Amino acid sequence: MNRRDMLVLGGGAAASVCRLTSGRAGENSSSNPQPAAPFRVRYCLNSGTVRGHNLSVVEEIELAASAGYDGIEPWTRNLLQYKEQGGSLSDLRKRIADHGLRVESAIGFAQWIVDDEQQRQKGLEEARRDMELVSAIGGTRIAAPPAGASGQDAPKLDLFAVAERYGALLDVGQQIGVTPQVEVWGPSKNLSRLGESVFVAVESGHPEACVLPDVYHIYRGGSDFAGLGLLSGSAIHCFHMNDYPAGPPRESLTDADRVYPGDGDGPLDEILQTLHRMGFSGALSLELFNRDYWMQPAADVARTGLAKMKNAVARAVESPPR
Repeated sequence: MNRRDMLVLGGGAAASVCRLTSGRAGENSSSNPQPAAPFRVRYCLNSGTVRGHNLSVVEEIELAASAGYDGIEPWTRNLLQYKEQGGSLSDLRKRIADHGLRVESAIGFAQWIVDDEQQRQKGLEEARRDMELVSAIGGTRIAAPPAGASGQDAPKLDLFAVAERYGALLDVGQQIGVTPQVEVWGPSKNLSRLGESVFVAVESGHPEACVLPDVYHIYRGGSDFAGLGLLSGSAIHCFHMNDYPAGPPRESLTDADRVYPGDGDGPLDEILQTLHRMGFSGALSLELFNRDYWMQPAADVARTGLAKMKNAVARAVESPPR
């Protein structure tokens, strides 16, 4: 966005700028002390972490609760399967609440972003169905990745058009009470960089606009983690936690290369300290697709992931700010 674009922002977009980007350049300087307030975050288990274990959504809930998580981030395809097999979503909602868990977010792959209008309308219909599933189990947020426009053969989309489409998706969500979070997808042809996703959120001009960052995806897309410091804590409700190895090269990394937080080469101290400074108080959601972990007992994976997330937070908060 150039200076002229900033000057001609409408009222809604300008309000989004203030809410999404209330941080100031230079806040990450070592001359600024770390906040005295405690870093209050919740810990969440994303279903993708145990995807290879082929658990039912009920088993995923039991797993998250027994491992000690505060919440879950289910995949909507699992919720739909549960419903189609005769499961009661109201019973599932009660089960989640009875286990002391929150539905922090959910993962769906509706193609809301694509250029083809007919395909996009089908995507909005799928998104509505997915958000209704999420709402029925007590959730209020869902990921909005660039599904359908992520392959290397996909056309490069006009970000202003994407922002308008994201606004339409937010309108659908507002009717249901579920907020779509525009997600950074590092290997994607579109929305691969943090700045692109933030641009789309800002230019949507929608009061509910927000972003869903991810350690792996920010690195894989080539963005600098310092960019997080320009955002407001209220612009992020859920942050996907993982780590990445020093090799192979960034451009060759895949989802399967993700490792537990702290087991890789990512600057987790810097990332978590930035989230602390910006006032983030949402959910850190463990999202891994590591095939080696899928060969281990699901309970071990869930417990290990939670312990490593908590250790990373404790280490970052106790370390001097960078």
